Amino acid sequence: MFSNQGMISTASHRDDIQWQHLSSHIAPILQQALDGVAISEHQAETLFSAQNHDYQALLTVADIVRQRHCPDTGSFVITRNINFTNVCYMACKFCNFSKSIKDAEAEFISIQEVVERAQEAWDKGATEVCIQGGLHPKMSANFYRDIVLGIKAALPKMHIHAFSPFEIWYGARKANVSYHEFLTDLKACGLDTMPGTAAEILDVDVRLQLTHNKLSTEEWVEIITTAHQVGIKTTATIMYGHIDSPKQWAAHMNILRNIQRQTGGFTEFVPLGFIHYKTKLFNENPAQCRPGPSREENFKMHAVARIMFQGEINNIQASWVKLGHADASQMLRCGANDLGGTLMNESISRSAGGENGQEVFPEDMVEMIHQAGLNAVQRNTRYEVLKTYPLENASSVRLPAQEIAHFGATV
Repeated sequence: MFSNQGMISTASHRDDIQWQHLSSHIAPILQQALDGVAISEHQAETLFSAQNHDYQALLTVADIVRQRHCPDTGSFVITRNINFTNVCYMACKFCNFSKSIKDAEAEFISIQEVVERAQEAWDKGATEVCIQGGLHPKMSANFYRDIVLGIKAALPKMHIHAFSPFEIWYGARKANVSYHEFLTDLKACGLDTMPGTAAEILDVDVRLQLTHNKLSTEEWVEIITTAHQVGIKTTATIMYGHIDSPKQWAAHMNILRNIQRQTGGFTEFVPLGFIHYKTKLFNENPAQCRPGPSREENFKMHAVARIMFQGEINNIQASWVKLGHADASQMLRCGANDLGGTLMNESISRSAGGENGQEVFPEDMVEMIHQAGLNAVQRNTRYEVLKTYPLENASSVRLPAQEIAHFGATV
């Protein structure tokens, strides 16, 4: 695991905060965070309202908290996304990835091809495959377990990070078994970890509008906690910037934090900004739905997450697919410590109109991390260091608070 050696001193960094200029409702919360005391859901919501000096201080405090709980590095993993089918009968309004079974672009690749793509990834140095797909109506009850068995037979050391809670819901229904039985079987077959996607916003009213509550908040929580109970760790996510609000963001993060306190099963938190361009959610109701989060909201989300989860979910990931390379790099000094995966064939964000590409190379990750003034490390899914890329004199290039704060300025 990461060690704390080589961490930058935060004493002078803390002194950069101009406390006399902060609002009376923001300063005590930031001070509480610096004291290492957990903030409440309401306090997290308050931090999302930070502007001007308050906003600059929020980003600075998030960077200080990151330094306390993570080494002086930014990390990444070499992975490949394999989306085995884009056919899905759910037709969630925020998703432009899914197709009907009769659509000319409908795709459902074989398990053999999934294994071949995993082999290609392994040959390119990947340590992980991330496997997700739509809910195909003709999928067999054994499809999920057969994918895992097929990959492990060919690549026993490949880490399989697969199947969202929505897919687990669907697979358990197909097999007519409980979530516990279904997940226990997948783990026995070789499933290593799960993406905590399909969370969107864990708010009943919002979920009704996004998905008609086809996977309720209660079901998502039950599946995630069951995965943790059977020994399958997961990520945690949020999709924000559509018909939601800071109140719901804070409530969502509080649910995740309560789960983590109960199970300890989250490896990281991944904020995912809504990409609106080609989605029904936006195009059919542009007056109500926002076109994704603002740049400032992206920075706030990562910063507030770092503060709210400090000491509990210590890895905060900045998604270069959603943010772009420059902002993802800058996010590493505003709360985040990880850039996620190099990917290969990312298609979900791209289908919604994402414009940041579908693959980067390890050297691109290293450059983004070094640009933030941090040492770079290649990790595996469990955050164990596989290779280091030191930044010469990294400790001497700590960015001053005002420059860090400028990262999140609205452009």
